[in-house]
Amino acid sequence: MSTPSDWLSDAVIYEIYPQSFADSNGDGIGDLAGVRAHLDHLQWLGVNTIWFNPLFASPFVDAGYDVADYLQVAPRYGTNDELVELVALARDRGIRVLLDLVAGHTSVDHAWFRAELDADGPDPDGDRYIWADRDGGGALWQGVPGTSPWVRSPGPRPGYYLKNFYEAQPALNFGYARLLPEEPWRQPVDAPGPRRNRQALRDVMAYWIERGVAGFRVDMAFSLVKDDPGQLATVALWRELRDWLGKAYPEAVLIPEGTEPRGDASAGQAQPSFDADFFLVIHAAHSSLFNNGGAGELPWYGPAACFFDADGGGSTETFLQEWVRARQDRPDRPIILATADHDYSRLASGSRDAAQLGAAFTFLLTWGSIPSIYYGDEIGMRYLTGLPNVEGSVVHAGYNRSGCRTPMQWDGSPLAGFSSVDDPARLYLPLDPAPARPDVATQLADPASTLHLVRRLLALRRDTPALRTRASTAVLNAGYPFGYLRGGSHLVVVNPRREPASMSVAGLGGLAPLIEQGVRHHGDTLTVEGFGYGILALARAAEG
Repeated sequence: MSTPSDWLSDAVIYEIYPQSFADSNGDGIGDLAGVRAHLDHLQWLGVNTIWFNPLFASPFVDAGYDVADYLQVAPRYGTNDELVELVALARDRGIRVLLDLVAGHTSVDHAWFRAELDADGPDPDGDRYIWADRDGGGALWQGVPGTSPWVRSPGPRPGYYLKNFYEAQPALNFGYARLLPEEPWRQPVDAPGPRRNRQALRDVMAYWIERGVAGFRVDMAFSLVKDDPGQLATVALWRELRDWLGKAYPEAVLIPEGTEPRGDASAGQAQPSFDADFFLVIHAAHSSLFNNGGAGELPWYGPAACFFDADGGGSTETFLQEWVRARQDRPDRPIILATADHDYSRLASGSRDAAQLGAAFTFLLTWGSIPSIYYGDEIGMRYLTGLPNVEGSVVHAGYNRSGCRTPMQWDGSPLAGFSSVDDPARLYLPLDPAPARPDVATQLADPASTLHLVRRLLALRRDTPALRTRASTAVLNAGYPFGYLRGGSHLVVVNPRREPASMSVAGLGGLAPLIEQGVRHHGDTLTVEGFGYGILALARAAEG
């Protein structure tokens, strides 16, 4: 029997935002049948793992991240049976399926919350949510700046409930790491309510794993225990769940949203709770490289230049420091590195265009991380500015997520092959209005397209162990061009700036190009043209 690391290390993840991938029934919203119709595209591309954003029943105040029933597929997408069938059809193509598990909160429409809201006091079996007799103040990671973490109860239950993001997302009660006499509503992590919720997580995971799902990406994984310095209590909670999962379903994986806290070795928490770290777009490691075009409508991106910008004023220093830090105590632990995701901008954002994507994909698919490709990035879909608020996508004036959630562009038809809806205004979000917007059909017909490059890179990665996660990585040049040796046998160089850049390759011997654009080798010098990239086998590897 294999373990999670046996297959996850070789995974190529493809994130599907289900509302926007493919609409099979003409209602303007993507669905499971639409995904099923395009499984061959994913197999052809070289994907072997799908990560679905939430598919569960929801009122969609926050695009499905407000779950009303963890055990029921939202009718807009299809049925539970359709999801089970899709998982089986994907498996037949060598593709596993991961679901998004929203562990820290539910919708106000969830039966658990409705029951507590309609009560006149605490549940005798333990409250599943966090209730206080007053607005408790305090800080919460702010989805909406200036709002209180506490929401006045709108039902018979008196007092206030704690939210996790929007008011419609009440925080589940996993207890507090610190108890304060002036805040008597704080419960310890082993109180009845937190114990009920830990069991509920087991029940939800078991339900879907037994229907073929390969594991879960856990939303806000480290938000569960409140007032948790160093997140040690939350790490311990996930360690408990990981131990159970390893015994009950040893091949299933857990992936966190973000980088797992390292825990306290003296308290027995050095053993990881999750199967990988995830360098998301929000994290310094990722944004220092891409800043995804510096899209001005998104938060957290500072004014500093990023490495993959055409002006060439960035640095790999932050990324490399974060990479080393994440692996210093767990050198074999996989790290997932995304092209983009559903909360931030895409690779093709701001002024970054198709000519610059080759260097980006060459790095992302050969560095030694597990790649996560956001739907549409394989053709260079653009992040669009100024789009309307749909299902909570505009968090506030400076944070608009709509631009990365637009419909997948399958062909050059008016609705891009996404939908047959009779009125374009009924589409989930507007399509990219650019006359030359990229699409799959056009790029399939062009061997020089971004789509074909991504496929070639993934095929080379699949066939070359030195380019996958288990092989060593040695940085030879940390500036422009960025050059690194994989597995002692393959040199990768990327030059994301518009001006040429050179580096020394003294001592490497002959270099045989496998995939390259704009790479010239003269003696001990390798020159890479602007936006150029290359994967070159050392002579001894090429001869072998």
